[in-house]
Amino acid sequence: MKKALTIAAALVVTASGAMADIQAPPGSTYTSTRKLGRAISNILYGIVEIPEQIVRKNEAYGRKAGWSYGAVDGGRRAFKRLGYGFYELVTFHCPTYKGTFKPPYERCGEDHRIEMNPHDGLSEFPPILGAEQYYHTRSQQW
Repeated sequence: MKKALTIAAALVVTASGAMADIQAPPGSTYTSTRKLGRAISNILYGIVEIPEQIVRKNEAYGRKAGWSYGAVDGGRRAFKRLGYGFYELVTFHCPTYKGTFKPPYERCGEDHRIEMNPHDGLSEFPPILGAEQYYHTRSQQW
């Protein structure tokens, strides 16, 4: 009986030590190289916001709003991306946003449930023109 209690106590101590937090912290994916990549993509592809917003406003409000309001809003977003791109290009080596390398434009998903709010904020990377690619496998998952 004493041997069984000793083994049970050893298992409890071992199991409780195994429940430590072994995951990576949430900010570990945001590194200086990702910040540099985000800066370069915002500088090179930020102009894509103009046709993207024209299409989005066209679908939401109609053709006239798409070519007027969409073009103006796309231009505003493109200049915003260009500014963030140059800012992050200059400061890519130091953590500038709350001691991390996260993007400074927080309004895109303040509740952290959505990636991009096309009416209000910016996603981390510029949008993709054309058909988006999704990789699906035909294998069955068990």
